[in-house]
Amino acid sequence: MTASRVTIKDVAARAGVSKGAVSLAFNHKPGLAAATRDRIFAAARDLGWAPDTTARSLAGARVDVVGLAICRPARMLGLEPFYMEFVSGVESVLSERSCSLLLRLVRSVEEEAGLLDSWWKGRHIGGAILVDFRADDPRVEVARRLGLPVVAVGHPSLTGGLTSVWTEDGEAVAEAVRYLAALGHRRIARVGGAAALGHTEIRAAAFAAASSASGLAGAAQVTTDYSGDAGARATRSLLSAAAGDRPTAIMYDNDIMAVAGLSVAAEMGLSVPGDVSLLAWDDSQLCRLTHPTLSAMSHDVHGFGAEVARTLFGDGGSHAVATPVLTPRGSTAPPRQGPSM
Repeated sequence: MTASRVTIKDVAARAGVSKGAVSLAFNHKPGLAAATRDRIFAAARDLGWAPDTTARSLAGARVDVVGLAICRPARMLGLEPFYMEFVSGVESVLSERSCSLLLRLVRSVEEEAGLLDSWWKGRHIGGAILVDFRADDPRVEVARRLGLPVVAVGHPSLTGGLTSVWTEDGEAVAEAVRYLAALGHRRIARVGGAAALGHTEIRAAAFAAASSASGLAGAAQVTTDYSGDAGARATRSLLSAAAGDRPTAIMYDNDIMAVAGLSVAAEMGLSVPGDVSLLAWDDSQLCRLTHPTLSAMSHDVHGFGAEVARTLFGDGGSHAVATPVLTPRGSTAPPRQGPSM
């Protein structure tokens, strides 16, 4: 029996109570013994049932816990400023509503799909925030089948009609390419994130299109896992090319890789921005503590997390937040030999 076919009558029959008793239990109303309430919840879990009022929205509902699963190694998550800022933004809204965040690290989206099913049927969460969407993401079907209230952090082309909040990554990448081209760079490289991620595909396509529109025949792209080590390896490979083939500007999909790239350039005896310009994504404190300071595509990650949480509680439907804005600093300048390079 699937969740979509189960009714309150089925749950009542399974638990040996009336439909009214089921309604009292799920609306947290008094009048039921603890053992009866537990029996009703157990019957609902066994049948995979959730009341429609809970499944439609968190607006006006009594919610204690919101779930968030992230597919990242624990060590890397602790080093990545983006998710720390994002989670703090989410928490700022949840704390106002006396809610908690249940955070879990997973190894795959398939594992997360199973976790969402378990969380919801076990009544551990009242809703969830989904991040890092892939093409044909299995979590879309799970959320629909369960009637689980979610907000998907990703472009609507990836999120299968779920309520979504996103940044216009393609527009931001195009702006960065146009900026570097206007400085005179003709060999620009991009060190991207994981190839399987939907936003990586969006950024890669935007980079290729903007490079072509700007007449940049030497544009190159490399995918990584977002770590500093991977960013360093990609940078070293790009900068080891012959002088006539070496990129004069590199943009990175996060700040950790850009900082690692800055260290590699120094290690190889190259000056920034004299020999190579560097541009980071996600303007964290890291970008302002380096020498030179890193130019970056800036956006309010804390505010982004807060907006996602507000949307989960029914404060608006799917929408884009502001496009990341270019913030030039000391790591970008015209190429040393001018536009003819």
